[in-house]
Amino acid sequence: MTEFGDRVFPSRHPLVKHKLTLLRSVSTEPKKFRELIREISILLAYEATQDLALEEVSVTTPLGVAKGGHLKEKIGLVPILRAGLGMVDGIWEMMPGAEVWHIGLYRDHKTLQPVQYYNKLPVSPTVQVCLVLDPMLATGGSAVATVDILKRWGAERIKFVGIIAAPEGLRALTQAHPDVDIHIAAIDDHLTPRPTQPGDPPEGYIVPGLGDAGDRQFGTG
Repeated sequence: MTEFGDRVFPSRHPLVKHKLTLLRSVSTEPKKFRELIREISILLAYEATQDLALEEVSVTTPLGVAKGGHLKEKIGLVPILRAGLGMVDGIWEMMPGAEVWHIGLYRDHKTLQPVQYYNKLPVSPTVQVCLVLDPMLATGGSAVATVDILKRWGAERIKFVGIIAAPEGLRALTQAHPDVDIHIAAIDDHLTPRPTQPGDPPEGYIVPGLGDAGDRQFGTG
């Protein structure tokens, strides 16, 4: 259990730590950055889906019959645009039957509050488990707003899968939605404060973090 409760799961896997170190480096170019996002997302999704329900089935092998299991629940991937897009492909390879529903939110840099600009969820839920995908859990505003949207939609189970989280974001999400599991690669130190002089970094960025995950994926920074 972490100081943020028993639903926050920082990965302890050596491969995650190794790849996260490469991801953080300022020298990592966009192509390699995207590859690392994809690879880390696969590893985190493996950890986040350990409790998915199965139904027992039997299959015929070349030498007999074996008992096995098929996923019982339908999975929905919900990337928060735009940075969450980079997490989809790897997880989709693991679960090709998963549905993908996009929710567009951007953070107002003056208020740090999320602003919704896109939502294409169907009228009623078509999946039983939703994985909310966003590389950075900074203030937590976008994650909280996305879970709000999914709960109003009627989603039964919601998990958040991210790469780096700030303590401030973890507190915001766990307090607003204590029933949501949070799977991340690392918990960092703090968020940048409001700038006081020219040259200071923008407010609300994770330290040490990795910069802007969307800009670094798409080469727009």
